[in-house]
Amino acid sequence: MKNINITVIISTYNAPKWLEKVLWGYSIQTYKNFDIIIADDGSDEDTKKLIEEFKKNFPFKIYHLWHEDKDYRRQKLLNKAIVKAKNEYIIMTDGDCIPKKDFVEVHAKYARKKKFLSGGYCKLSLKLSRLISKDDILNERCFDIKWLKSIDNNLGFSQSLKLGSSGTTEKLLDIITLTNPSFNNMNSSAWKKDFMAINGYDERMQYGGPDRELGERFENYGISALQIRHQAVCLHLDHPRGYKTQESLEKNLAIRKESKTKKVIKTPFGIEKL
Repeated sequence: MKNINITVIISTYNAPKWLEKVLWGYSIQTYKNFDIIIADDGSDEDTKKLIEEFKKNFPFKIYHLWHEDKDYRRQKLLNKAIVKAKNEYIIMTDGDCIPKKDFVEVHAKYARKKKFLSGGYCKLSLKLSRLISKDDILNERCFDIKWLKSIDNNLGFSQSLKLGSSGTTEKLLDIITLTNPSFNNMNSSAWKKDFMAINGYDERMQYGGPDRELGERFENYGISALQIRHQAVCLHLDHPRGYKTQESLEKNLAIRKESKTKKVIKTPFGIEKL
Protein backbone atom coordinates (compact mmCIF):
# COMPACT_ATOMS: atom_id res chain seq x y z
CA MET A 1 0.00 0.00 0.00
CA LYS A 2 1.23 3.50 -0.81
CA ASN A 3 1.82 5.70 2.20
CA ILE A 4 0.84 9.12 0.90
CA ASN A 5 -0.51 12.08 2.85
CA ILE A 6 -4.18 12.65 1.99
CA THR A 7 -6.73 15.37 2.67
CA VAL A 8 -10.40 14.43 2.28
CA ILE A 9 -12.50 17.48 1.36
CA ILE A 10 -16.18 17.03 2.26
CA SER A 11 -18.62 19.65 0.99
CA THR A 12 -21.80 20.28 3.00
CA TYR A 13 -24.71 22.66 3.41
CA ASN A 14 -27.31 22.48 6.20
CA ALA A 15 -27.50 18.68 6.33
CA PRO A 16 -26.07 17.76 9.77
CA LYS A 17 -27.95 14.44 10.02
CA TRP A 18 -26.39 13.28 6.76
CA LEU A 19 -22.94 14.69 7.62
CA GLU A 20 -23.03 12.81 10.92
CA LYS A 21 -23.49 9.49 9.10
CA VAL A 22 -20.66 10.36 6.72
CA LEU A 23 -18.24 11.16 9.55
CA TRP A 24 -19.03 7.85 11.24
CA GLY A 25 -17.94 6.23 7.97
CA TYR A 26 -14.61 8.07 8.07
CA SER A 27 -14.06 7.18 11.73
CA ILE A 28 -13.41 3.50 10.81
CA GLN A 29 -11.17 3.91 7.74
CA THR A 30 -8.48 1.26 7.31
CA TYR A 31 -6.06 3.87 5.94
CA LYS A 32 -4.90 6.21 8.69
CA ASN A 33 -2.72 8.83 7.00
CA PHE A 34 -5.34 11.46 6.22
CA ASP A 35 -7.15 14.49 7.58
CA ILE A 36 -10.52 16.06 6.74
CA ILE A 37 -11.59 19.51 5.64
CA ILE A 38 -15.33 20.11 5.84
CA ALA A 39 -16.10 22.77 3.21
CA ASP A 40 -19.28 24.32 4.56
CA ASP A 41 -21.20 26.58 2.15
CA GLY A 42 -22.87 28.65 4.89
CA SER A 43 -24.61 26.11 7.16
CA ASP A 44 -26.23 27.24 10.42
CA GLU A 45 -25.12 26.53 14.00
CA ASP A 46 -26.39 22.92 13.99
CA THR A 47 -23.63 21.86 11.60
CA LYS A 48 -20.98 23.75 13.57
CA LYS A 49 -22.08 22.08 16.82
CA LEU A 50 -22.00 18.65 15.20
CA ILE A 51 -18.46 19.16 13.91
CA GLU A 52 -17.22 20.49 17.25
CA GLU A 53 -18.65 17.41 18.96
CA PHE A 54 -16.94 15.05 16.50
CA LYS A 55 -13.62 16.85 16.92
CA LYS A 56 -13.46 15.85 20.61
CA ASN A 57 -12.87 12.13 20.03
CA PHE A 58 -12.43 11.70 16.27
CA PRO A 59 -9.40 9.58 15.26
CA PHE A 60 -8.42 12.00 12.46
CA LYS A 61 -7.93 15.76 12.35
CA ILE A 62 -11.00 17.72 11.20
CA TYR A 63 -10.92 21.32 9.93
CA HIS A 64 -14.16 23.26 9.51
CA LEU A 65 -13.93 25.74 6.62
CA TRP A 66 -17.05 27.97 6.54
CA HIS A 67 -18.21 31.05 4.71
CA GLU A 68 -21.39 33.10 4.89
CA ASP A 69 -24.49 31.83 3.12
CA LYS A 70 -24.79 33.98 0.01
CA ASP A 71 -26.62 31.54 -2.23
CA TYR A 72 -24.80 28.61 -3.90
CA ARG A 73 -21.03 29.28 -3.74
CA ARG A 74 -19.68 25.78 -3.34
CA GLN A 75 -16.96 26.10 -6.01
CA LYS A 76 -15.51 29.19 -4.32
CA LEU A 77 -15.30 27.33 -1.02
CA LEU A 78 -13.83 24.18 -2.58
CA ASN A 79 -11.05 26.31 -4.06
CA LYS A 80 -10.31 27.68 -0.59
CA ALA A 81 -10.24 24.10 0.73
CA ILE A 82 -7.77 23.03 -1.98
CA VAL A 83 -5.43 25.87 -0.99
CA LYS A 84 -5.86 25.05 2.72
CA ALA A 85 -5.12 21.34 2.24
CA LYS A 86 -1.79 20.51 3.88
CA ASN A 87 -1.33 17.17 2.16
CA GLU A 88 -0.08 16.18 -1.28
CA TYR A 89 -3.18 14.25 -2.37
CA ILE A 90 -6.86 15.29 -2.24
CA ILE A 91 -10.05 13.22 -2.24
CA MET A 92 -13.20 15.16 -3.14
CA THR A 93 -16.51 13.96 -1.74
CA ASP A 94 -19.83 15.22 -0.35
CA GLY A 95 -21.47 15.39 3.05
CA ASP A 96 -24.14 12.96 1.86
CA CYS A 97 -21.76 10.15 0.82
CA ILE A 98 -20.99 7.40 3.37
CA PRO A 99 -17.64 5.74 2.53
CA LYS A 100 -16.82 2.05 2.82
CA LYS A 101 -14.11 1.45 5.39
CA ASP A 102 -11.47 0.91 2.69
CA PHE A 103 -12.51 4.03 0.74
CA VAL A 104 -9.41 6.13 1.51
CA GLU A 105 -7.17 3.07 1.24
CA VAL A 106 -8.31 2.37 -2.35
CA HIS A 107 -7.68 5.99 -3.38
CA ALA A 108 -4.21 5.80 -1.83
CA LYS A 109 -3.50 2.49 -3.58
CA TYR A 110 -4.36 3.75 -7.06
CA ALA A 111 -2.96 7.29 -6.87
CA ARG A 112 -0.79 7.75 -9.98
CA LYS A 113 1.17 10.54 -11.62
CA LYS A 114 -0.76 12.17 -14.49
CA LYS A 115 -4.00 10.51 -13.32
CA PHE A 116 -7.15 11.42 -11.44
CA LEU A 117 -9.33 8.71 -9.92
CA SER A 118 -13.04 8.29 -10.65
CA GLY A 119 -14.83 6.33 -7.93
CA GLY A 120 -18.38 4.99 -7.67
CA TYR A 121 -21.48 5.74 -5.65
CA CYS A 122 -24.76 3.97 -4.95
CA LYS A 123 -27.87 6.13 -4.78
CA LEU A 124 -30.17 5.22 -1.92
CA SER A 125 -33.85 6.02 -1.46
CA LEU A 126 -34.90 8.60 1.10
CA LYS A 127 -36.34 5.77 3.22
CA LEU A 128 -33.00 3.96 3.36
CA SER A 129 -31.09 7.20 3.84
CA ARG A 130 -33.10 8.00 6.95
CA LEU A 131 -33.02 4.49 8.44
CA ILE A 132 -29.26 3.89 8.30
CA SER A 133 -27.94 4.21 11.84
CA LYS A 134 -24.55 4.67 13.46
CA ASP A 135 -24.41 0.94 14.22
CA ASP A 136 -25.27 0.06 10.61
CA ILE A 137 -22.31 2.17 9.46
CA LEU A 138 -19.75 1.05 12.05
CA ASN A 139 -20.56 -2.61 11.32
CA GLU A 140 -20.78 -1.92 7.55
CA ARG A 141 -24.25 -3.50 7.48
CA CYS A 142 -25.33 -0.60 5.28
CA PHE A 143 -23.11 -1.95 2.47
CA ASP A 144 -24.75 -5.38 2.55
CA ILE A 145 -27.06 -5.83 -0.46
CA LYS A 146 -29.36 -8.31 1.28
CA TRP A 147 -29.82 -5.97 4.23
CA LEU A 148 -30.49 -2.96 1.99
CA LYS A 149 -32.99 -4.89 -0.12
CA SER A 150 -34.77 -6.16 2.98
CA ILE A 151 -35.69 -2.53 3.65
CA ASP A 152 -36.08 -1.21 0.10
CA ASN A 153 -36.02 -3.63 -2.82
CA ASN A 154 -35.42 -0.95 -5.46
CA LEU A 155 -31.64 -1.12 -5.73
CA GLY A 156 -30.68 -1.18 -9.41
CA PHE A 157 -28.37 -3.63 -11.17
CA SER A 158 -25.47 -1.16 -11.28
CA GLN A 159 -25.70 -0.48 -7.53
CA SER A 160 -25.83 -4.20 -6.79
CA LEU A 161 -22.67 -4.76 -8.85
CA LYS A 162 -20.77 -2.06 -6.97
CA LEU A 163 -21.78 -3.40 -3.56
CA GLY A 164 -21.72 -7.10 -4.39
CA SER A 165 -18.33 -7.44 -6.07
CA SER A 166 -14.98 -7.86 -4.36
CA GLY A 167 -11.34 -8.65 -5.05
CA THR A 168 -10.56 -9.66 -8.65
CA THR A 169 -14.20 -9.14 -9.70
CA GLU A 170 -14.06 -5.45 -8.71
CA LYS A 171 -10.91 -4.91 -10.78
CA LEU A 172 -12.35 -6.75 -13.78
CA LEU A 173 -15.58 -4.73 -13.66
CA ASP A 174 -13.58 -1.49 -13.61
CA ILE A 175 -11.75 -2.64 -16.74
CA ILE A 176 -14.79 -3.79 -18.75
CA THR A 177 -17.39 -1.21 -17.66
CA LEU A 178 -18.88 0.86 -20.49
CA THR A 179 -19.27 3.88 -18.20
CA ASN A 180 -16.67 6.55 -18.95
CA PRO A 181 -14.66 7.67 -15.92
CA SER A 182 -15.20 11.32 -15.03
CA PHE A 183 -14.43 13.66 -12.18
CA ASN A 184 -17.42 13.60 -9.81
CA ASN A 185 -17.52 15.42 -6.51
CA MET A 186 -19.00 12.45 -4.69
CA ASN A 187 -15.94 10.28 -5.17
CA SER A 188 -12.85 11.46 -7.04
CA SER A 189 -9.25 12.31 -6.23
CA ALA A 190 -6.11 13.91 -7.63
CA TRP A 191 -2.77 15.44 -6.62
CA LYS A 192 -2.96 18.88 -5.05
CA LYS A 193 -0.33 20.21 -7.46
CA ASP A 194 -2.57 19.23 -10.38
CA PHE A 195 -5.59 21.02 -8.86
CA MET A 196 -3.39 24.09 -8.51
CA ALA A 197 -2.04 23.78 -12.07
CA ILE A 198 -5.54 24.05 -13.58
CA ASN A 199 -6.53 26.78 -11.07
CA GLY A 200 -9.17 24.69 -9.30
CA TYR A 201 -12.89 24.98 -9.92
CA ASP A 202 -14.52 27.56 -12.19
CA GLU A 203 -16.34 29.76 -9.68
CA ARG A 204 -18.86 30.98 -12.25
CA MET A 205 -20.50 27.57 -12.27
CA GLN A 206 -23.55 26.69 -10.20
CA TYR A 207 -25.08 23.26 -9.52
CA GLY A 208 -24.84 20.75 -12.34
CA GLY A 209 -21.45 19.86 -13.78
CA PRO A 210 -18.68 22.01 -12.24
CA ASP A 211 -16.83 18.84 -11.21
CA ARG A 212 -17.13 17.39 -14.71
CA GLU A 213 -15.77 20.64 -16.16
CA LEU A 214 -12.80 20.46 -13.77
CA GLY A 215 -12.14 16.89 -14.94
CA GLU A 216 -12.28 17.98 -18.57
CA ARG A 217 -9.64 20.63 -17.88
CA PHE A 218 -7.53 17.96 -16.13
CA GLU A 219 -7.67 15.99 -19.38
CA ASN A 220 -6.73 19.09 -21.41
CA TYR A 221 -3.71 19.37 -19.11
CA GLY A 222 -2.73 15.74 -19.74
CA ILE A 223 -4.18 14.26 -16.53
CA SER A 224 -6.33 11.30 -17.59
CA ALA A 225 -8.99 9.43 -15.61
CA LEU A 226 -8.50 6.04 -13.95
CA GLN A 227 -11.67 4.04 -13.26
CA ILE A 228 -12.18 2.71 -9.71
CA ARG A 229 -16.00 2.86 -9.54
CA HIS A 230 -16.36 -0.75 -8.30
CA GLN A 231 -13.40 -0.61 -5.89
CA ALA A 232 -13.91 2.75 -4.15
CA VAL A 233 -17.60 2.93 -3.24
CA CYS A 234 -19.77 5.26 -1.19
CA LEU A 235 -23.49 5.38 -0.42
CA HIS A 236 -25.23 8.52 -1.69
CA LEU A 237 -27.97 9.61 0.72
CA ASP A 238 -31.07 11.11 -0.87
CA HIS A 239 -32.17 14.73 -0.36
CA PRO A 240 -33.99 17.55 -2.19
CA ARG A 241 -31.99 19.82 -4.52
CA GLY A 242 -33.55 23.26 -4.28
CA TYR A 243 -30.48 24.89 -5.85
CA LYS A 244 -30.92 23.03 -9.17
CA THR A 245 -32.32 25.34 -11.86
CA GLN A 246 -32.61 25.16 -15.65
CA GLU A 247 -30.78 28.47 -15.89
CA SER A 248 -27.77 27.18 -13.96
CA LEU A 249 -27.66 23.97 -15.99
CA GLU A 250 -27.66 25.88 -19.29
CA LYS A 251 -24.98 28.29 -18.06
CA ASN A 252 -22.79 25.41 -16.93
CA LEU A 253 -23.18 23.57 -20.25
CA ALA A 254 -22.03 26.70 -22.10
CA ILE A 255 -18.91 26.95 -19.90
CA ARG A 256 -18.14 23.25 -20.38
CA LYS A 257 -18.53 23.60 -24.15
CA GLU A 258 -16.08 26.51 -24.16
CA SER A 259 -13.56 24.55 -22.07
CA LYS A 260 -13.76 21.63 -24.50
CA THR A 261 -13.62 23.55 -27.76
CA LYS A 262 -10.86 25.94 -26.65
CA LYS A 263 -8.95 23.23 -24.74
CA VAL A 264 -8.94 25.40 -21.62
CA ILE A 265 -6.56 24.24 -18.90
CA LYS A 266 -6.41 27.08 -16.39
CA THR A 267 -9.76 28.75 -15.73
CA PRO A 268 -9.51 32.54 -15.26
CA PHE A 269 -12.28 32.27 -12.64
CA GLY A 270 -10.65 29.85 -10.22
CA ILE A 271 -8.26 29.98 -7.25
CA GLU A 272 -6.42 32.88 -8.88
CA LYS A 273 -8.52 35.47 -10.70
CA LEU A 274 -6.61 35.86 -13.98
